[in-house]
Amino acid sequence: MNGHQVLPLGETLSAAVQALPRLWRGALGAILLAAVAWSVKPMSAGAAGLIWAPFGLVAILVLTGALGRIAITDDAQQARRLGLGPAGLQFGRPELRLLGAGLLCGVFLAMILSVVALALLAVFGMAELNTQAIQARQWAAVGPVWKLVLLALVTAFALFAVVAFTVRLSLSVPATIGRGHMVSLQSMTLARGAFWPLLVGLIVTGAPKIGLVLLWGAGLLSGRAGLVVFVTVMIAIQAPLTMAFVGAAYRRLEPSPRN
Repeated sequence: MNGHQVLPLGETLSAAVQALPRLWRGALGAILLAAVAWSVKPMSAGAAGLIWAPFGLVAILVLTGALGRIAITDDAQQARRLGLGPAGLQFGRPELRLLGAGLLCGVFLAMILSVVALALLAVFGMAELNTQAIQARQWAAVGPVWKLVLLALVTAFALFAVVAFTVRLSLSVPATIGRGHMVSLQSMTLARGAFWPLLVGLIVTGAPKIGLVLLWGAGLLSGRAGLVVFVTVMIAIQAPLTMAFVGAAYRRLEPSPRN
């Protein structure tokens, strides 16, 4: 394992962009399946939502498995040896491993978020700010400036810690597929020494998602049509782009996946 390798950001981003057409071609069926499944989500309420949930989860696992296999290999033949199905439609042990690894990562991040939230509540409680001034939005009377600055720094540090853990877990999917077993918290070791390139790369490749959020906030995306556009872009563009980047990063940090 090469946990301390340097990750060349420019080279990795370039490789991700070059791999995108291959991901789209190889996982076209999985992309269409996930897009259709999640586009009908806004229309699924009550009992229909309960029926839809397992189908939505399976569609995401199929998509993730297809994109992950293609992202860590050089061509379709290698991806098929890892279990890639026709048009990216397959469901086997790798997808179940991805589910398990995702659950473990989710539980870990939930624990981190809980600890951070409790710590921030304790810090803000001890700060003894003027709650009446906060409710009245009289910010000048909330408390001393030094105390507000200190609280802002503590909050920023806490949020950065959550981001740091999330980034270091970002190689879980390609590592799970490449190594042939569940990789959850172990992916943090693989990402050691490559945090900043991974963070910047995820921000750059997250441009479609950032654009969608800005459009939604500006009111340019709304209603059911807006949700369909949001889902389509996230599945057809954002998911392949992110997977192409983390796959390229994984191949550089661990060049010889163990199948």
